[in-house]
Amino acid sequence: MSSLDESIERILDSYDSQGGINLADVQNFPNRESVVSVLEDLENIIFPGFREDFNLDRHTLRFATGERVHRVVRNLSIEVTKSITYICMIANREGTGCYKYAEQIVLALIEEIPEIRRILFSDAKAALEGDPAARSAEEVLLSYPGLSALLVHRIAHFLHKKGVPIIPRIMSEYIHGRTGIDIHPGASIGEECFIDHGTGVVIGETCVIGSRVKIYQGVTLGALSVKKVMADKKRHPTIENGVTIYAGATILGGETVIGEGSVIGGNTWITESVPPGSRIYNVTQ
Repeated sequence: MSSLDESIERILDSYDSQGGINLADVQNFPNRESVVSVLEDLENIIFPGFREDFNLDRHTLRFATGERVHRVVRNLSIEVTKSITYICMIANREGTGCYKYAEQIVLALIEEIPEIRRILFSDAKAALEGDPAARSAEEVLLSYPGLSALLVHRIAHFLHKKGVPIIPRIMSEYIHGRTGIDIHPGASIGEECFIDHGTGVVIGETCVIGSRVKIYQGVTLGALSVKKVMADKKRHPTIENGVTIYAGATILGGETVIGEGSVIGGNTWITESVPPGSRIYNVTQ
């Protein structure tokens, strides 16, 4: 028994020496389960009735929406407050001032939801028009992993732009685990984006993607260098409007621009810009 007690003491000592603990009585970090719960509420606000086991009609929609919005504001404000404590200290917004600052960010997100919905419906339309197997927009909303990844990304990207740390990454890694699609919340993605199949897609932090872009499974939009000194530089490519990138293509580098209307063939490796209207294929003998 004494040996077990000694082991417990060593574990406790490691908490002090190495960190990695999350306690309510010290400076706290966002809770992953709470963030995921907020995401589920936001999904149901954006697409009510599509992603829940709850019967909605026009009489209950207003009540359900109001309840969810208030819950998101309350719960996400708490988590954002945790994540921006250091920023608040610098700006002398400690205590209730920090919570008010967090609440302002969350309220701005709520105000943005109609616009997020509009863009996501444009994404769903792109999937319907771009996939012969899609029979309806409803099928896309209910079942396509690419749309799920874009839904979470557009929320996470908004919070990222507002300077919220940690929480956007929790959101992006959560949906990464569900869909196999890895989009950094810093990436900028235009309207009418269609990620077809999606498994293995990687889109880096400083990637800029225009409108009407179609991306197949296994595509990497990555960096030429992963050195830490490049953290504040543009490391990932720019994909202009109307580009199609087929499965397994790898496009690297912050100065690499794929010109408007180009088609990038499967399993290609690109580290230099290509002009608009290009057709790039991996030809094997």
